Amino acid sequence: MEKKHIELLSKQFSLAPWQIENTLTLLTDGATIPFISRYRKEATGSLDEVQVSDIKDQHAKLVEIDKRRNTILKSIEEQGKLTDELKQKIVEADTLTELEDLYLPYRPKKKTRASVAREKGLEPLAQILMKQKEMDIEARAAEFLNDQVETIEDALQAARDIIAEWVNENKRARDIIRNLFGREALISSKVIKGKDQEGIKYKDYFDFSEPLSKSPSHRLLAVFRGEEEGFLKVSVEPDEEHAIEALESIFVKGYYDVSQQVRLAVKDGYKRLLAPSIETEFRQSAKEKADIEAIRVFAENLRQLLMAPPLGQKRVMAIDPGYRTGCKVVCLDAQGNLLHNETIYPHPPQNETGKAAKKIDTLVSQYKIEAIAIGNGTAGRETEKFIKFLRFDRDLQVFIVNEAGASVYSASKVAREEFPDYDVTVRGAVSIGRRLMDPLAELVKIDPKSIGVGQYQHDVDQNKLKDGLDQVVESCVNAVGVEVNTASKHLLTYVSGLGPQLAQNIVDYRNENGPFKSREELKKVPRMGPKAFEQAAGFLRIREGINPLDNSAVHPESYYIVQKMARDMSAGIDDLLNKEELRGGIDIKKYMDEKVGIPTLKDIMNELAKPGRDPRTGIKIFEFAEGVFSIDDVKPGMELPGIVTNITNFGAFVDIGVKQDGLVHISQLADRFVKNPLDVVKLNQHVKVKVLEVDVERKRIQLTMKGLKNQK
Repeated sequence: MEKKHIELLSKQFSLAPWQIENTLTLLTDGATIPFISRYRKEATGSLDEVQVSDIKDQHAKLVEIDKRRNTILKSIEEQGKLTDELKQKIVEADTLTELEDLYLPYRPKKKTRASVAREKGLEPLAQILMKQKEMDIEARAAEFLNDQVETIEDALQAARDIIAEWVNENKRARDIIRNLFGREALISSKVIKGKDQEGIKYKDYFDFSEPLSKSPSHRLLAVFRGEEEGFLKVSVEPDEEHAIEALESIFVKGYYDVSQQVRLAVKDGYKRLLAPSIETEFRQSAKEKADIEAIRVFAENLRQLLMAPPLGQKRVMAIDPGYRTGCKVVCLDAQGNLLHNETIYPHPPQNETGKAAKKIDTLVSQYKIEAIAIGNGTAGRETEKFIKFLRFDRDLQVFIVNEAGASVYSASKVAREEFPDYDVTVRGAVSIGRRLMDPLAELVKIDPKSIGVGQYQHDVDQNKLKDGLDQVVESCVNAVGVEVNTASKHLLTYVSGLGPQLAQNIVDYRNENGPFKSREELKKVPRMGPKAFEQAAGFLRIREGINPLDNSAVHPESYYIVQKMARDMSAGIDDLLNKEELRGGIDIKKYMDEKVGIPTLKDIMNELAKPGRDPRTGIKIFEFAEGVFSIDDVKPGMELPGIVTNITNFGAFVDIGVKQDGLVHISQLADRFVKNPLDVVKLNQHVKVKVLEVDVERKRIQLTMKGLKNQK
């Protein structure tokens, strides 16, 4: 591990070098981010998952820079041009940009105007012009005429081509232009001629310009998408005159004819080579920053969705609503197993309301249903109204469930494996019911990109998006913990240290040998080596196992501490778990040793107080406004209850019970300035909104939360 990397990261993150070194060592040894942040606090100084992840990402970038540095050094050395001074500059370069600037003059090139000029023997003339001391440039240029260079102007033009390339490859020039781009670059877009109607959705960008440094991520991604789709012409550049003046101050040394030649070469070098090069750099940088921001928003939305309150293990009836094709009804037991399915037709065109009501009533009694989940898609509100009109022989909770991505799941390989004998409609309804019971356990089966809580997700770097979202899923699964005897293969896959193969092996072992009775038994699972067990054990729960600690987040490596506490208190482990007064008498400092410090001991005490506690909050019932079923029912001035369904950098989308979600623009989220919508709202939050504007034709609803009492 490079000492230089540790020093750089220590400075970048304002952390002690030992924290960086220990974190990188753990990562190199195969420890996962959830494991490090939860069970290695002494080693890292209690760094959280975000900090560990940032260290991992930045270290990977430094490693890539080093690889590139070595490639560049080797290339220049093979050319016989690596001086001690140049080598020192390359070794000390901290960024890829700096490295590439140093390498640019030595990079093997395809045929360029400058290389052609050199082949014609005109580099000496370019050097003469560059010195700007020659009074009779035409006479000197005439000395270079030959069968390939027929006129004086041809000679001067070729010499200027060489100077233009020198300007482009000059590190000082590139730094000046790069700084100018950073301060003054505008991103501008114009509609491509004849594309006005076809590209109407990009109308806001038909004649658009703003400082690149102030352009928010969602606007950048929209502009770049418009360009990608062929509707917009986009440019990123500062004022051209400022740029050329800055370059002339470096290269032009007077007002003679020879200086005018250099001036022409500088202008050409900027417009033809330097500006496009730096523009590409800034476009890529802006796109990368926009991607990072969009992925951050998507990741935070996904985290909130996955950590949504679960109903828990209750017998659920789930309904996937529809009109012509009817409503698919399924009954699930408390573990989410499918007991029964059929279709009812309470809506047009069949209108079999009475028959449907009788069937629902029978199923509720027959399967002892405790809650009903209704998908929020087509006919969702009408189905909710139909169900709430019925009178049952028990108290039933009725929930509207966001079904985004359910159709993706129902047609997936995962769904076919789970329900090979049922069609997509049954699978979709089961997914809706299971989402209510445990959103996390069900949503891990769906590609996060299909859940519909991002912005411009198809425009961002797909590899970075996948990595970011997978990390969120892993973080959420391990934060909640997984019941090893009931978890699906898909949920187990995201447990720290497992992965698809070990997850499948656990399920196979469970099927062959019955429920696990202890964490220790996990070691019998094929390919569950010491490292995998270490990484996974603390996040796997075994209810009603031999050891009560197996249903807690206390890691098996720390069981000896709890056992010693129990002995010292003349009690059993069950007593420690159940009697607060016993725990109150424990002095944790007595249990510190060379491996375990106060952070771990505090975690153990917290876990003994609430073993296996689910960090997710309790679920709440939500009701939409009566009489509001379609956009035609929505009028300006109405105050309506709603559920936050998506959060972007420009505001939040709210479901008010009609087919189209309304937008609360960032400026309408609160009675104060809001920099980040996530500071005000969270996904699935129940809010009150006021209707500002309704555009039925474009199916847009503008909402506000100003002046209304909302709690986060």
